[in-house]
Amino acid sequence: MTAPYASDPAQVRGRRVAEEESAFRSPFQRDRDRIIHSSAFRRLKHKTQVFVAHEGDYFRTRLTHSIEVAQVARTIAGALGLNGELTEAVALAHDLGHPPFAHAGEDTLDALMAPYGGFDHNAQAVRIVTSLERHYAEFDGLNLTWETLEGLAKHNGPVTPLQGDGPVTPLRGHGPVTPLRSDDPVTGSLPYALADYNARHDLELHTHASAEAQVAALSDDIAYNNHDLHDGLRARLFDDDDIAGLPIVGDCYAEVDRLYPGLDRKRRRHEALRRVFGVMVGDVITRSRYLLEDAAPASVAEVRHLGRPVIRFSDALWGDLKQIRAFLFARMYRAPEVNDMRLRVHGVVSTLFPHYLNAPDHLPEEWRRDVAQAADETALARLVSDYIAGMTDRFALQEYASLTGEGARDFSDNGV
Repeated sequence: MTAPYASDPAQVRGRRVAEEESAFRSPFQRDRDRIIHSSAFRRLKHKTQVFVAHEGDYFRTRLTHSIEVAQVARTIAGALGLNGELTEAVALAHDLGHPPFAHAGEDTLDALMAPYGGFDHNAQAVRIVTSLERHYAEFDGLNLTWETLEGLAKHNGPVTPLQGDGPVTPLRGHGPVTPLRSDDPVTGSLPYALADYNARHDLELHTHASAEAQVAALSDDIAYNNHDLHDGLRARLFDDDDIAGLPIVGDCYAEVDRLYPGLDRKRRRHEALRRVFGVMVGDVITRSRYLLEDAAPASVAEVRHLGRPVIRFSDALWGDLKQIRAFLFARMYRAPEVNDMRLRVHGVVSTLFPHYLNAPDHLPEEWRRDVAQAADETALARLVSDYIAGMTDRFALQEYASLTGEGARDFSDNGV
């Protein structure tokens, strides 16, 4: 850590519940370690990115994805003189809030939760690390530093609503990502889980996050752009010739063919896709160095108040990535085989949610006290949402099977 705008663990803004810090680990190291040892982190092993768990042992899970994101983030943070421990903590925790069954599960849960404030996986990650992890004697959650919580809440950009015209669309990479909801009946445009915690512990949602958190967000983009190509190839949703026509990817295949003519298919693919990784990482480092030098922030506080992100892709590479994402959307995320599975898991979540809402006594015993304290249907629905969001793919299928008699084998005939 050498940059003046890096997050300094010696100047940490503290934890919500005061603790004596470790004599052997920095505050950000301690955050990272608590995340790794959390129950929610372990459950990522059986939560999938695109495919459902039983479809193949070689497809990425949320856990392997998070590890890949952390590896990329450490590399970029080191090159930019940032705090690698904070960057890694945010990277490892960024997907803790995802429910089972990838984005299909989240879309379904968000629709079911619409009358109760909706569902947002980033806000749910904050809820997990501040409330739902219950292992420590003195507090609920993990009692992470303000900086790590800030990074989880707004690594994609500020999350404060605009006046009049709807929500802010956070910048991620170079362009817009999914906007925040603007029709939440309880909290306006903020996801309720984030608004609830922020009311007790101000995360300054109107500013950008630290450069470290911004690195974690871009590293997420880099990791999934690369590994979704690899998983799509393994699933035979497209082949090497199909993606060799894409920007960045085609040049990487051509370089491998020039250097290693006649290389076998598996090695050729690996060599090409690792070069794609390198192109994206190198572009972020080069562009972000320029932006940081141009802005010349003297502190992490100045990074937060610049009004724009300082970790970005270049314009040219961002345009190339949009073409890659469009290809993946058409050929992978909305492939007939994947769409079929989306419909099936929609049925699973749509069955589980009303069942627990109408029969909360079927929730595990450790949830009963929260159920008893639920003041109304909204509070109960949010408990049910917490429970379902914490499920792994296979546990959700087991619960569904116990209710309907339809087992995981009935989900395995889609040919993926």
